This record gives sequence, C-alpha cells and structure tokens, in this order.
Amino acid sequence: MSENKNPVALITGAARRIGAEISRIFHNHGYDIAIHYNNSEHDAEALAQELNSVRKDSAATFKAQLANSSDIKAMVKKLLLWRKKLDVLINNASSFHPNTLEKSNEDQWDELINSNLKGPYFLCQAIAPQLRKNASIISINDIYAFSPLQGYSIYCIAKAGNAMLTKSLAKELAPKIRVNGIAPGVILWPALDTQMNEEIKEKIMGAIPLRRKGDPKDIAQTALFLATSASYITGQTIVVDGGSSI
Repeated sequence: MSENKNPVALITGAARRIGAEISRIFHNHGYDIAIHYNNSEHDAEALAQELNSVRKDSAATFKAQLANSSDIKAMVKKLLLWRKKLDVLINNASSFHPNTLEKSNEDQWDELINSNLKGPYFLCQAIAPQLRKNASIISINDIYAFSPLQGYSIYCIAKAGNAMLTKSLAKELAPKIRVNGIAPGVILWPALDTQMNEEIKEKIMGAIPLRRKGDPKDIAQTALFLATSASYITGQTIVVDGGSSI
C-alpha cells in the first residue's frame, strides 16, 4: 500500500474525451488520479503513462463494468490497496445514443439507465464510507436532464434521475461530503456519427447564444472549482452550456 500525502480523485470513464481532460486538470493541481475504464484499456494505460511521466506513481488504471455491483466493489477494493484514501469521486462515465418511444427496447433502457444512473448510485454507495471528511462527489450530467432532446428520451430520463441523485445524496451525505453536478451543453459531439445527425447538430448550435462549442477544459475547470473552492456549495448542478438553456 502506497503512502502519499497528495489528494486522490477517482474519475469514471476517464480514459478519453472529457474524462481524460478532467484527469489532467486535477493531476496538474496535485491530485493522484485513479483512472476508471471499461472498454478503453489502451487509452487508459496511455493516460496513466502520460501522468506518471510527469509525477511518478501518481496515476493508476482500474477496470470495472459499472452496471455490475461486484465489479464496483472489486474496483473500490483495488483502489484502496493503491491509496487508502479518496478525496474526490467524479461520475463521468456515460452512454449516449438516440432512441424513440416507438423503437426503444429493454436493452437500450438498461444500457442508458445503468451507465447514467444505476452505476453512479451504487458507486457512491460503495465509495462514500471511504471518502475523507470534506470530500466531494461530482456527477457529469447534461442540460438535457432539464429540457429534453427529442429522440433521446431514455438518455434524458436517465440524466434527470442523475440530477435528483445529486440532490438526494447531498442531503444524505451532509455534512461530511458535498455532492454536486455539472450539466454540459455542447462540448464534444458524440464519438459516432450515428449517434447524432448533422440536422440535429445544426439545430443545437443555432440555440447557443455564444455561437460556439465549449471545450473539455470548461468542464474540467468547473469540476476543480467544485472540488477545491466551493466549500459552501452542495446539492447543485452547474450548467456549462454557452447560454443555450436560457
């Protein structure tokens, strides 16, 4: 077991995209990073190597299927063998794809609910007893939790549940742990073109007052603020969307 005075952050879905940027920002501010991944092993190991080249033994990878409670418990156990403390949990892992009421099926329901709601909830359950006093849980939500995107009903339902998870756990875990959320607008387009067509993208861009996409750094810096500079904020979801929700 490694003894270390640095604060520790566990970031789910940390291997790529916004999760990787959050990992870098927190690492730059002195955190040791537990990089969770499910399928992106190559990216996760590359990120860990990148961070460890900056500061030795400051990052490690942890594989888990977050829909599986046994995987969650095993990951937490391995994390505590690497570091016997945890200061920040960031629930970033998420599935996203379109579905209509007419064509939706139970497999789509399970995938989207599990990744966006069930997994974060039971990870919080497993990790909360290990979090240090004044620790922070942050969930990466979505502006479509509050104003749904047509054709993505199950995803929006799952994210709406995630928003209530933030409020509910903020009450339940206070005063020891603060629980907050971040609702990004357009930061990155979905990884696959089939997840969102050009017509939908144009409609979304047209509704953004700042007339541009955000950057993963916008989300990472907001997460850092909530973890380190927001000692009197809990139960809130901060919208970072260029004004598109107003």
